[in-house]
Amino acid sequence: MSQGPIIFDRHLLRARRARARKLGPATFLVDRVADDLAERLAAVLRSFDVGIDLGTPTDAVRRAAAAGGKVGTLIAVEPDVVSQGKGFLRVAADEEALPFADASLDLVVSALSLQTVNDLPGTLIQIRRALRPDGLFLAALIGGDSLSELREAFAQAESEIEGGLSPRVAPFADLRDLGGLLQRAGFALPVADSDRLTVRYDNAFGLMRDLRAMGATNVLTERRRAPLKRATLLRMAQIYAERFADSDGRLRATFEIAWLSGWAPHESQQKPLKPGSATVRLADALGTKELPTGDKPGD
Repeated sequence: MSQGPIIFDRHLLRARRARARKLGPATFLVDRVADDLAERLAAVLRSFDVGIDLGTPTDAVRRAAAAGGKVGTLIAVEPDVVSQGKGFLRVAADEEALPFADASLDLVVSALSLQTVNDLPGTLIQIRRALRPDGLFLAALIGGDSLSELREAFAQAESEIEGGLSPRVAPFADLRDLGGLLQRAGFALPVADSDRLTVRYDNAFGLMRDLRAMGATNVLTERRRAPLKRATLLRMAQIYAERFADSDGRLRATFEIAWLSGWAPHESQQKPLKPGSATVRLADALGTKELPTGDKPGD
């Protein structure tokens, strides 16, 4: 388990997700990500015998991957095995402590789960070790620019009403940092990119209802334990409507989806050329004239 800072209360996270399943989950975001993940997987020119779906809170990724026919067996790995659907193998395990032997998997996918791992570098290292050579890791996380409107509205409201700020929205990782973590974990051909999804609501309370139904409300260990003041909540909603409404009065909420992919190293993979090994001059490739250092065009 992680020995570093404990940012997220993962016991509370599981309880919030269980509550969402019981009340009727809002799945539009994970469904969208699952479809996109299946498209990315379909573009890979190979199939995978054994893989895991790590922590995805629904069966959406498993269904999408099964429909694509690229994966022989895809096992659901969940902190608590729940009966979300039939037809999938399930293993009870935490994303921070994987029970798989080194070089035992061909594929690891994950959708909207790893952003709440306390030791993400450690988890990525475990994933890379569990992959066979030339095995693929493909995941979608909530990115750092997500819910920027809600952050701003809450920060202003708390400053006005309560005279200070408290952690309300998780500090999701920046895309550049995520790319660096892939390299540190030892992945070959690492790629990090992002998509943005704008969802519109009649008011800020609609957004908060959806976050509750996703099991995505505040699980920060440093969260304020006192109940949110009604005056603060109402002021937040007012600020949100003033600053982030479209011309028709509906409010915008931004979700950034950070995509990560990388391969377990294998001798068949492309490798960068050594410095000085080029056989063609850059000026020739660009069809231009090379100027000596210090010369200016037109001299």
